[in-house]
Amino acid sequence: MITYEAGNYDVVVVGAGHAGCEAALASARMGHRTLILTMSLDAVAMMACNPSIGGTGKGHLVREIDALGGEMGLNIDKAFIQSRVLNTAKGPAVHSLRTQADKTKYHEEMKKTLENQEHLFLKQGEVIDFIIEEGTIKGVLTRNGGVYHSKTVIIATGVYLNSRVFLGEVNYESGPNGLYSSKFLSEKLSDLGCRLRRFKTGTPARVHSDTIDFDKMDVQHGDDEIDPFSFLNDEINMDQHPCWLARTTEATKLIIKHNLNRSAMYRGDIESVGPRYCPSIEDKIVRFSDKPSHQVFLEPEGLNTKEMYVQGISTSLAEEVQVKMYRSIIGLENVEIMRPAYAIEYDCIDPTQLKPSLEIKNVNNLFSAGQFNGTSGYEEAAAQGLIAGVNAVRKIRGEDPLILSRSDAYIGVVIDDLVTKGTNEPYRMMTSRAEYRLVLRQDNADARLTEKGYEIGLVTEDRYRKYKDKQEQIDRELERLRNTNVSPETVNDFLIKVGSAPIKAGISLYELLKRPEITYENMKEIDHNRPYGLMKRAVKQCEIIIKYEGYIDKQLKQIDSVKKLENKKLPDQIDYNSIDGLRLEARQKLDEIRPLSVGQASRISGVSPADVSVLLVYLEQMRRKKKEG
Repeated sequence: MITYEAGNYDVVVVGAGHAGCEAALASARMGHRTLILTMSLDAVAMMACNPSIGGTGKGHLVREIDALGGEMGLNIDKAFIQSRVLNTAKGPAVHSLRTQADKTKYHEEMKKTLENQEHLFLKQGEVIDFIIEEGTIKGVLTRNGGVYHSKTVIIATGVYLNSRVFLGEVNYESGPNGLYSSKFLSEKLSDLGCRLRRFKTGTPARVHSDTIDFDKMDVQHGDDEIDPFSFLNDEINMDQHPCWLARTTEATKLIIKHNLNRSAMYRGDIESVGPRYCPSIEDKIVRFSDKPSHQVFLEPEGLNTKEMYVQGISTSLAEEVQVKMYRSIIGLENVEIMRPAYAIEYDCIDPTQLKPSLEIKNVNNLFSAGQFNGTSGYEEAAAQGLIAGVNAVRKIRGEDPLILSRSDAYIGVVIDDLVTKGTNEPYRMMTSRAEYRLVLRQDNADARLTEKGYEIGLVTEDRYRKYKDKQEQIDRELERLRNTNVSPETVNDFLIKVGSAPIKAGISLYELLKRPEITYENMKEIDHNRPYGLMKRAVKQCEIIIKYEGYIDKQLKQIDSVKKLENKKLPDQIDYNSIDGLRLEARQKLDEIRPLSVGQASRISGVSPADVSVLLVYLEQMRRKKKEG
């Protein structure tokens, strides 16, 4: 191959999906010359699957990305067409924002942001090789012969490595949405000693809205009051667009059962592992055969297209079988498929080969993020991308990496799960994965992370000032509520009206607000000195802090207890095979993962509480020897 010198950069990002975009923006915003390479500029921040951002657990990640100075929250606030907060019947720990996106506008707005970002260069080109010298990455080589020198590289290739599409008996090399597959990097990564595995994902069909009978479906409207994703946006007023709910029928079930031999997955053509929490319709019919029907959501792909996304019906059935299956669904009797559903296999890395900074252990200065690390979903990818971008810069500067703990953020949970436990299937974020859900709420992501974003140089002065103003409002209002007392004569009529027990002595508004029947909104009837101009989000946080104070305090004490183990750092060069008392499995797992702390070691599968005790004794012995020496 004839090559040419294409330029020198601090950071090269391979891939411009949701992980790559956040990685490149983070490093460029920290002032470092950054190149992002993508096989197609038309695939920047492409929503290859569902046209939405957020959802249970995932909405928390988007708020955290935003609080740290990332772009996803701002971008979806520009491009959404419907907004809903999920799980509102439950407690605030699991409230999760989900928005439908105009997927074309989402791509366009993100591409525009990349193009306008100082220090960032966006180019089309396929990376086919890495430049390695003495175990350290020095740059990349593109298919067109471009040699791009770089101090660090971030792999964010998504589902494109050796990707293959499956529809019934048909399968062929392809990336999502008909884009081509990346065929060279898997072999190069294997040559570098990276253990790769094969995962699968899939996407439903897109159908023409004019061929849908919406009168047979239940309409799904957005919330009356829009809750923006970005903390920079106090409110957004716009006309929202509906989605619709339909159901499969007995005929749907029979069509699938009679054609399982025409499903690539059930034929055995697909041997890789798919996402547990997003099963194909074949899986649903086989595993839950007693259910008479399954929900189907029809979601618009945008405002300037008639394509509709059929959520809940991903499949690898043959195309002609798909037509029969979709037309057996109530309201889709005459539907026309514009893009068939398909399954896609791809290569990804075993994430236990990564450091918590997302640097690959056996190649210095080579980082990775997103679905290449074994996750599923745009939000998980973007979260990792931001952290990889930050840590690539901090590695160049000789600074300690940004590592968020499990008590800091859902982002910390995702990365710790990946690098400590690994995953045997595409990993999806859920609120149940976090031990400290009441502390890691979506409403307080800025309180948890904006200071960190400001310290590392991602949060702007304007954002930081707005954050500080909000926190000051919260502190002042909590203090006012504590110091405002009311008497039985002034509040008992109100309490009886809202179904709350009357009081016999004076009480503060703070204590009164702890009652479940009383809200900040209805309490205005007896609270006559409220300050003017409080942010809605400040009010919401005040109410949650007061109502859940006891539970939050209890969780904070648990976090303090766990931090004792997290603060017991394990030396980089520790020889686990020389530590008496460790079981063989524990020695092998500890040597492979190389945990940073005893806390991380305790979460490794195969490391028992007894092994943790041995490590604590070993560290104490080392401390005493050092002190005596």
